[in-house]
Amino acid sequence: MAPLPDAKPPAAGVIPRRLCFFNGGFLWNHRLRRILALAGHDLVPGWPRAEDGVVVWGQSPYAARGEAVAARCGVPVVRIEDALLRSVRPGRAGDAPLGLLIDPFGVHFDGRGLSVIEHHLMTNPLDDSNLLARAKAGMARIRANDLSKYNIHRPELAPPEPGYVLVVDQTLGDASVTASGADAARFAEMLLTAQEDHPQARIVIKTHPETAMGLRKGHFTAPALPERVTLCADAVSPWALLEGAIAVYTVSSQLGFEAILAGHRPHVFGQPFYAGWGLSVDHFPLPRRNRRLTRAQLFAAAMILAPTWYDPCRDRLCSFEEALDQLDAEVRSFREDRDGHVALGMRMWKRGRLQAVFGRETPLRFVTSPQKAVDLAQKSGRGLLVWAGKAPAGLSLTSGPVRRVEDGFLRSRGLGAALVPPLSLVTDDLGIYYDPAQESRLERLILSPLPEGASLRAARLRERLVALGLSKYNLTGALPDVPQGWRILVPGQVEDDASVLAGGGTVRSNLALLQAVRAAHPEAVIIYKPHPDVEAGLRPGAVAPGELAGLADVVAHHADPVALILACDAVWTMTSLLGFEALIRGKPVTCLGAPFYAGWGLTHDLGPVPERRLRRPDGQPQPRPTLEALIHAALIAYPRYYDPISRRPCPPEVAIERLAQGDIPHPGLGNRLLAKLQGRFASHARFWRQ
Repeated sequence: MAPLPDAKPPAAGVIPRRLCFFNGGFLWNHRLRRILALAGHDLVPGWPRAEDGVVVWGQSPYAARGEAVAARCGVPVVRIEDALLRSVRPGRAGDAPLGLLIDPFGVHFDGRGLSVIEHHLMTNPLDDSNLLARAKAGMARIRANDLSKYNIHRPELAPPEPGYVLVVDQTLGDASVTASGADAARFAEMLLTAQEDHPQARIVIKTHPETAMGLRKGHFTAPALPERVTLCADAVSPWALLEGAIAVYTVSSQLGFEAILAGHRPHVFGQPFYAGWGLSVDHFPLPRRNRRLTRAQLFAAAMILAPTWYDPCRDRLCSFEEALDQLDAEVRSFREDRDGHVALGMRMWKRGRLQAVFGRETPLRFVTSPQKAVDLAQKSGRGLLVWAGKAPAGLSLTSGPVRRVEDGFLRSRGLGAALVPPLSLVTDDLGIYYDPAQESRLERLILSPLPEGASLRAARLRERLVALGLSKYNLTGALPDVPQGWRILVPGQVEDDASVLAGGGTVRSNLALLQAVRAAHPEAVIIYKPHPDVEAGLRPGAVAPGELAGLADVVAHHADPVALILACDAVWTMTSLLGFEALIRGKPVTCLGAPFYAGWGLTHDLGPVPERRLRRPDGQPQPRPTLEALIHAALIAYPRYYDPISRRPCPPEVAIERLAQGDIPHPGLGNRLLAKLQGRFASHARFWRQ
């Protein structure tokens, strides 16, 4: 193998502030320039000064220009590579990276010299318990959410029957291959070794994603393969492939790293960063790598310590976990929307936001007729989105999923009735969260075991919500004077709301709710908060002042709901989301209906709780989820969030910041005028709500 280019080594890995470049990619690649700028580096074209460095992209064909200049001027070379969790699509398909390896030593796939990852692996004690806990949680979450460097695979595709040997192909001429001194002969040797080691097993060769996309050639083609060797070019999940493999063979692919994380000890025919630490079978070992590490230590160095991660929504550098949050949101959006949707039952004013959220990959097709929607979806292979309250009975497809759509639980600063678009939406392929008559995707998520680290994330989200005083609509208002005593908050609801019609028990009106509370607590201070849509005269549910006498001690008109929750000792409700918001704030909640948060042992339930929430099909009691599990399901796993600033999918943490700061574009003029008109004609809501 040829030696590394002769350039001045950096002093203890210090990267100069000013970096000179000789490759046009550094000029037009906005994301790359932005990450480097946030990391404290100025990118400039031209000849370096004595205190400068020269920046190049890895070991690309154009890197030689910068290397030659650096050697001539006696300044260090800084090499840039994508971080190991990059994006949805490969860079050649147009996606920008979520992180970079800014390497003052070398590149991670080239064992001829040190790299920033290897530097951490060799010099860092890697014994910090917090760091290793983060690594274990990161490994678990990446695997649970089926994430990889690129994420164009289809998790729904079945891998080959288990019991095969997995051989990993790479692209011809890739720098990670040539840096290991590998060529077509090395790949042929690897395949032959796999056959000799496993004479009876099937051999499956995994094609590189860029080869499957037609962007670059690989080393193996189907016609040239020997007996019992097959090519897997389908977009199968790498984790599913690793799950079914009995052994893994690679030259330097990142899939070898993921094989280690999945519990394999891969055979490595190159010298990538993950070889040489006792976690792989190294056919070309590096004597200097003689430290024995755990998977968590390897992960901590490669994914947490070495990369520089970037948050594209908040336009700042971020932690590994925040980058993972963002990638998770973008991958979920891509997977659910890649085949496109036909949208049914969507009101006109909502369509712009729905298009922005669900139409990023393939524009939505809006249809008003259920039969036309089904026919178009079947013909085009799209899924079907339908507003939950507009879904006809028996709606189904044979070609794709039917997902019911509703607003999420952290929605906006302002009411939907005021035509304020949502920051979060939920899609449910089983039912819908407010209808206890059938299982919903939310119910299934509530009962799913939490992956490692998820409970801590939910707890932090809860703390943030409480500290910032956030709720679904984030309405402001004065807190009325309330008498001393045991205070019970009774949130009024829209009486024809789907959650009341579907999830209510025997009590289905605000008057009946107040009567039930007063009968149960004759001495309590009852504070009644009318629903904002009812107060505006837009929806039914008003209780006449004369009927309120003796039932409510205080009627909190236009009051801040969060302030009311904090001022009260308990909450009684039919199905209001204020019950969930009260649980988040540690208040006891009594439910007379069956909202999504009832029936799990976290509320006092007087309504008809579905049996499936209490017992499994075999009659055994259902496990009781924690409050953190409920929060994780309802606010993290179930909704999809949209950042109106960056116009990207985003995690709930970003949405919370937007809601707290009010950093949200206002509804357009058309929506504001329409909102005023609907207020003027509130008594004729049956017309404008069509």
